[in-house]
Amino acid sequence: MDSVLFVIPALAMLAPLLARALSRWIRIPIVVFELLLGILVGPSLLGWAEPSAFMGTLAALGLAMLFFIAGSEIDFGVFRERTGRRAGFGWVLSLVMGLCVGVLIAPGDGAVIIGIALCSTALGTLLPILRDADQLRTPFGRAAGAIGAVGEFGPLIAISVFLGTRSPGPATLVLIGFGVIAAIAIRLSMTVPHGAMYRFVQSTLHTSGQFAVRVVFFILTALLALSIALDLDMLLGAFTAGIVWRLLMRDAGEQEREAVESKVEAVAFGFLVPVFFVYTGVTFDLAALLAEPILFVFVPVTVIALLIVRGVPSMLAAPPGSSWRDRVSLGMLGATGLPIIVAATAIGVTSGVLSPALASVLVAGGMLSVLLLPLIAMAMHGVHPESER
Repeated sequence: MDSVLFVIPALAMLAPLLARALSRWIRIPIVVFELLLGILVGPSLLGWAEPSAFMGTLAALGLAMLFFIAGSEIDFGVFRERTGRRAGFGWVLSLVMGLCVGVLIAPGDGAVIIGIALCSTALGTLLPILRDADQLRTPFGRAAGAIGAVGEFGPLIAISVFLGTRSPGPATLVLIGFGVIAAIAIRLSMTVPHGAMYRFVQSTLHTSGQFAVRVVFFILTALLALSIALDLDMLLGAFTAGIVWRLLMRDAGEQEREAVESKVEAVAFGFLVPVFFVYTGVTFDLAALLAEPILFVFVPVTVIALLIVRGVPSMLAAPPGSSWRDRVSLGMLGATGLPIIVAATAIGVTSGVLSPALASVLVAGGMLSVLLLPLIAMAMHGVHPESER
């Protein structure tokens, strides 16, 4: 417990320094260093850090913040367009293909977990890359955002329906109930007197009040608690909280909105999200792979499966007139997955329907996708990602 409290913050600090040092030759997302450093100091290698309940709780909150940021970045307008509709259809196609692959690998409940893992997209990891490359508001960036949004929200719905303690019928009813409550929250966020709230936000931006940050954590914890109380995946609540916050701030001035976003992102990417990724590395079951070295062969196979199951359907969302390079780039971004893979495989191992070795292969494949695919995709698109995350 004592060592992990020191080691994880130290590695979180070291990761951007390593990314910076290598940036003159190759730009690698900082999450890759966080994961690899966590594996290095974890029980399977150096043994300097062991899993603990406290750091596990912080890591879970970091994952929730990652999904909150993803929800707050969704551009709803794109879903009224051809790109958004095709992104949705592409995800449904990915789910069907993923379930088919899952049946071949692990028939039964394991097939559902594998299918959900393979049809996911790491939107929270991609958004900073797109933002720092100044691509978020371009047709390419809007298409990538739509692909990522359905690639995170869709699997969350599937997890809540198929991987909870209830059968799919009752789980769907509970999910509808959550949707109704979330819709009420969204409606309230649109009717609150924004002028008075924005003035109060502005007046506390540089004081100990920090009203905006406190509201963010209130919304986040409230919807997390609701999803947990309803026995839904907590990430669904975190994603919805991000949507509510975006609507609350939709009419704020650009300067105010950027000031608030910088504070929220400082808490997320400066503290909680790095804890999640480093701790994921610490808890990664490398020993299961080392015990059967043949499993390492299946790690790149997992990346290939992600490219086929998630990447190919993602290409359907390419804006009209896109070049083949941009279509392939969008496919690679769509196939970048990790957080949902970690969440789904953890459920599978805990429930006993997925072996630790198979879970480690899937998570390692997700790590490799984060390492390679955004880098190649942005280079093909003609943009070198400036983001270190």
